[in-house]
Amino acid sequence: METIHLTNQPFIFSTVTLRWLAGMSAISSLVLLLYFPSWQQAVLTIVAFAALIGFGYVLILKSTVRFTLTATHFQQHLFKGGWVVQWSNVSKIGVCTYEQEGWHQPLPWIGIKLKHYSPYLTSICPRIATEILLSQRALLYVGAKQYQQVERFEDIVLDSSRYSSSQGQQFTGLQAMLANRMAYQREYFDYDIFISAQDLDREAEEFVGITRRYLAAANRDPS
Repeated sequence: METIHLTNQPFIFSTVTLRWLAGMSAISSLVLLLYFPSWQQAVLTIVAFAALIGFGYVLILKSTVRFTLTATHFQQHLFKGGWVVQWSNVSKIGVCTYEQEGWHQPLPWIGIKLKHYSPYLTSICPRIATEILLSQRALLYVGAKQYQQVERFEDIVLDSSRYSSSQGQQFTGLQAMLANRMAYQREYFDYDIFISAQDLDREAEEFVGITRRYLAAANRDPS
């Protein structure tokens, strides 16, 4: 399978785009210097305009989520870092659902079920682990509500007890908190890692279809 890159940000700052923006900014600055009553006002306007562009650029970078799919692994790239899982460690991928009165309602989340937690926990950086714990509180609450465990929600969300993986590895601190969160989410949704549908460039079902093709191809690979 060839490597593909997906992103939720349609506007990418390529080298050509940056050069075009730099040229337009230079022309605009020259016009301001020529037509403003004083050069001080022109400079202040240019600085304010540059600061506004820079602020917008940072906001775009922070909201950009990218995915890399290769023959061997699946990776999510965020502004602060990212995470990666090997296809060989993935059990299944699908759209999360919420059961209500016997009916399964789709949730705006894609789930990934792992075979082993250790490779994921040892590779993820603390900043991303913290972001996951904070951004998925609402999803955790939905799961707790589905299983009538709302009264335990605060204990569940702050559970940092020592975690022992299926491979005998011990995790403490932030890694243990993330591992325990994954275990709770598996109980609720039968998935461990979650991707928000808002971070995708296409419908959740289509994204799942692509990842499943890579997973199936990796399983067929005798290597």
